[in-house]
Amino acid sequence: MKILFKLIVNFLLVLSAAAVIVFLCLGFIVSQHAGIPQKSDVIIVLGGDNGLRVRKGAELYKAGYAPHIILTGIDERFYNPGHPNWRERRLIASGIPKSSIKVDAISTTTWEEAENTSDTMEEKGWKSAIVVSDPPHLLRLQDTWSKAFEGSSKKFILVPTDPTWWNPLLWWNNDKSYQFVMNEIKKNVFYAMVYY
Repeated sequence: MKILFKLIVNFLLVLSAAAVIVFLCLGFIVSQHAGIPQKSDVIIVLGGDNGLRVRKGAELYKAGYAPHIILTGIDERFYNPGHPNWRERRLIASGIPKSSIKVDAISTTTWEEAENTSDTMEEKGWKSAIVVSDPPHLLRLQDTWSKAFEGSSKKFILVPTDPTWWNPLLWWNNDKSYQFVMNEIKKNVFYAMVYY
């Protein structure tokens, strides 16, 4: 009986240690697919941010990585092409011509952003994209965009923003990054069950 008890206690200790290690590593797991920008046909600036993604997209455009930008995550109910929204205005104010900016006001999810962008790229004959988002979003983006581009010659690179609130080692120590990572874990599970 004592041996069985010791085995159970040891098993629980090992299981607890493994759970703690996995928890601490979640920041690295969700952000592991960060890539280095390469010359591409288009820069996709995903929605759902407060301007960091737009700034990163503008930097990449001005550095000559791509001649086109697609902004996603703009609600079509409130979008008027004749009156640019704040994200378009910010790009234009940074010196990017309006003719280089395309708005996707149809997509409402990460999955739709990938699928609709893939369709747009097909129409335009574009083969490569830089996808800009925040670091904890990258795991889900990698799986989603890989699935959306499956069976085609199109390729993508994930380029993260550099938010002050993000630290892959201490992600749990900041409210914003903690919420982002926890939400992404749930969304990754959901996407794995529904889309992949």
